[in-house]
Amino acid sequence: MTNPSPPSPGPAGANPSNDGDRRRQTAERRSGVDRRSGLERRRGPGRRRSDMRRSAEEGELNDEQFEFVMAIDEYKRINNRPFPTWTEVLEVIKYLGYRKVASRGEHLDRPAPG
Repeated sequence: MTNPSPPSPGPAGANPSNDGDRRRQTAERRSGVDRRSGLERRRGPGRRRSDMRRSAEEGELNDEQFEFVMAIDEYKRINNRPFPTWTEVLEVIKYLGYRKVASRGEHLDRPAPG
């Protein structure tokens, strides 16, 4: 019977204990937790986007969404404002004819207030 040869040390200067560290770091990266904030990056189960929202995020806008985007773009160009404030965005929304006519409805992430 022959004695099996010891495992080769690998590339020069390689430390076998680093393998476990590297695997752990890869697993942490894939876990979906942001290392800087410690918060979950993924949406999680049961939190699906609506078809309308999904298509908008993929660049497919319906007529209403396209009109809004074009109005915001026009406002930014005319007023030389690359990043309008929320108040300015509300101005554009009102300019388009939107008005609050009903009480607040349910949001995707939380129920309507009691």
